Amino acid sequence: MCGIVGYVGPRPVADILFGGLERLEYRGYDSAGLAVFDGEATRVVRSVGKLANLATALKQRPLVGTVGIGHTRWATHGRPSEENAHPHTAGPITVVHNGIIENHLALRAALQSRGHVFQSETDTEIFSHFIREKVDAGLDLESAVRSVLQEVEGAYAIVVLSAVEPDKLVAAKNASPMVVGLGEGEMYLASDVPALLSHTRRVIFMHEEEMAILSREGVRLTTLDGAPIERAPTQITWTPSQAEKGGYKHFMLKEIHEQPRALADTMRGRVSLETGDVLLEDVHLSAADIAGLRRIVIVACGTAWHAAMTGRRCIEEATRIPVDVDLASEFRYRDPIIDAQTLFIAVSQSGETADTLAALKEAKRRGARVLSVCNVIGSSIARESDDLIYTHAGPEIGVASTKAFMTQMMALQLLALHLGRRLGRLDPDTMRARLEALLQIPGDVERALAEEPAVLAVARTCLHARDMLYLGRGVNHAIALEGALKLKEISYIHAEGYAAGEMKHGPIALIDEDMPVVVITPQGSHYDKTASNLQEARARLGRVIAVATEGDAQIEPFADAILRVPAVPEALQPFVTTVPLQLLAYHVADLKGTDVDQPRNLAKSVTVE
Repeated sequence: MCGIVGYVGPRPVADILFGGLERLEYRGYDSAGLAVFDGEATRVVRSVGKLANLATALKQRPLVGTVGIGHTRWATHGRPSEENAHPHTAGPITVVHNGIIENHLALRAALQSRGHVFQSETDTEIFSHFIREKVDAGLDLESAVRSVLQEVEGAYAIVVLSAVEPDKLVAAKNASPMVVGLGEGEMYLASDVPALLSHTRRVIFMHEEEMAILSREGVRLTTLDGAPIERAPTQITWTPSQAEKGGYKHFMLKEIHEQPRALADTMRGRVSLETGDVLLEDVHLSAADIAGLRRIVIVACGTAWHAAMTGRRCIEEATRIPVDVDLASEFRYRDPIIDAQTLFIAVSQSGETADTLAALKEAKRRGARVLSVCNVIGSSIARESDDLIYTHAGPEIGVASTKAFMTQMMALQLLALHLGRRLGRLDPDTMRARLEALLQIPGDVERALAEEPAVLAVARTCLHARDMLYLGRGVNHAIALEGALKLKEISYIHAEGYAAGEMKHGPIALIDEDMPVVVITPQGSHYDKTASNLQEARARLGRVIAVATEGDAQIEPFADAILRVPAVPEALQPFVTTVPLQLLAYHVADLKGTDVDQPRNLAKSVTVE
């Protein structure tokens, strides 16, 4: 959540900063602002709402200069308002900040007792006053920032601009992402790579508790204690056009249709039919390591948690090692039973999810081996892990995750087969059969996408619903949860996902003629029981929408509408049953006219707890 951009160089900076913020809109925000040093002082323009409001303000008060910082804010401390928008200034010091300062009340009180007057409700403003105090006491900007950070507790990514030393930017990070972009005679900063891609693909990812001092001449990395750090830049391979809509009405729809490609890319180079094996280049677990495991714990948040639920089934089946799935936001608050015989798997699209990162660190502290599944190279979770599986989804701009979810499920399928093979539980012939089915999945997803016109027709019937119920069994229980989450995220219709067998234990009381009930009932071992649940919903006058296998005529008398999916092995059904539910959520939201790509109150990367 929130977005940061910064620039120092020879070019007019306002358009560079504004363009960078536009690239970060997907992260979610409710206010925005720019600060530019104009040769005499730092000028700040801020506004509430979308960037269009900031653009209007900049036309009225243009900012001229070649060094500056910008920010999109998602409210944590203080309501969305112009006063609470970043950047924040005290004297010559101007600051933007992502994260939460946990001891801000004590620091604020101490500063107020020394005569500082605050203009906002934010924790961020503390930085500007505190750093100003250090500068007024005679410290240079770098030393002042370093000194302040010794007293700050919490998560932060900050960038500081000083009118006293306007030829540089000083940045620091702890548990909130920050990346440096390298140019010729100019340098960039951002909280995520898309903000930089119009200008450079050479970047340096900052690690925890590091500082960066940027000038036209280059960047100098240090620890918070001032020790120098040498780090080679990373070359980003995807281009700005990959983050554009490509002719689709919304990023989310584009990303739904990119799923076959993303799934193929996640398997590419990792599947060998010749040897009947899965090759995961960044997973270094030996057969002995795996045999020594007593349990596996998968931890995630939101959509990634649903992917983790599908992972539990395939990993347990392939390894016969017990697997638990936990919500990261709950994990570390219950004294979890974790030790050196535990494999801890963190699943996160951004690799920066604060709760997941905190849970990962707690697992490491207790001796667990950590494997991460994420989409962002060099992210905090990736760096903290012993083993890695990158999902090659490419940039995902829509806040409601689609292709990242699909590739997380694929990564966990690959991991299950990789572990099972090394334990000797899956012989080469069995592996080949399963891998052949996996390799068919991108094409199966394409076939599911071809049913979009039928989904649109069903969406029209759900447009005015106030509540919806999603039911699924076995591997499709997680997809029921995911389908309901997608609908409420972007359409604002209340929806519940439920295990179909639990319907009679409560939710059946809600079913009436006004409630659409989505029942995921592809053919397989759960078909008869789920079909029975479907008929129970229909008997209560619920408007039943069945997600059913192509050619299944048996279900037709009992459903008001049917969304067809290809027949695939039962373990792989989530890949195809997910598609109509994503499209249903999208089309309902689009028909309602909500902001599909940037739904209210949500952020793409949840980097505070």
